[in-house]
Amino acid sequence: MNEKFFDLKKEKQDRMINAALKIFAQNGYAHASTDDIVKEAGISKGLLFHYFTNKIGLYSFIYDYSTKYTILEMTSTVDISDNDYFGLHLQIENAKVSVMKSYPYMIAFLNSTKNENVLEALNEIADRRNVVKEKIDEYFAHANRTHLKENTDVAKLDEIIEFVCDAVLLRILKEDEYRVDAYYTEVKKYLVELRNIGYK
Repeated sequence: MNEKFFDLKKEKQDRMINAALKIFAQNGYAHASTDDIVKEAGISKGLLFHYFTNKIGLYSFIYDYSTKYTILEMTSTVDISDNDYFGLHLQIENAKVSVMKSYPYMIAFLNSTKNENVLEALNEIADRRNVVKEKIDEYFAHANRTHLKENTDVAKLDEIIEFVCDAVLLRILKEDEYRVDAYYTEVKKYLVELRNIGYK
């Protein structure tokens, strides 16, 4: 990418980033059109390619920007002294809401990369595909799981929580009025219910 991108006004940077996040999140790499991205951003195609040489260059930048921004929000939001298993999940989801307030489609984009199947896109991010997951794993390395019922398969429980959160986000994104706060409100209800079921 052209580093002069960061010389643009923040509003214009964010407009281009948000447009790319939205189109990649909604369509995946193969079906994301740079025509749709520039239309969404309200810029010319020439300007887009002035800063990002091609589609894969833009995808790579958006991925790196998203992972760094998300990890930064988690680092500044999550209180690691609260080591309650479900409490940590709630804090991480709250950090995601903070991310989405600035970049509405960033978490949806990161979620979409988990199911990406285009080799060009996969190869581009292969060496850093798990950086957000690794950060989350750091938090849970110290989580207190003693309150969970005996024989709880924690890996499966983690998967269930991930599926629930992803499904809630997809539903919220499809609503006529996309409300970020509605995501956390709904996810919290599910997590509280799972805590009631999962704790002794």
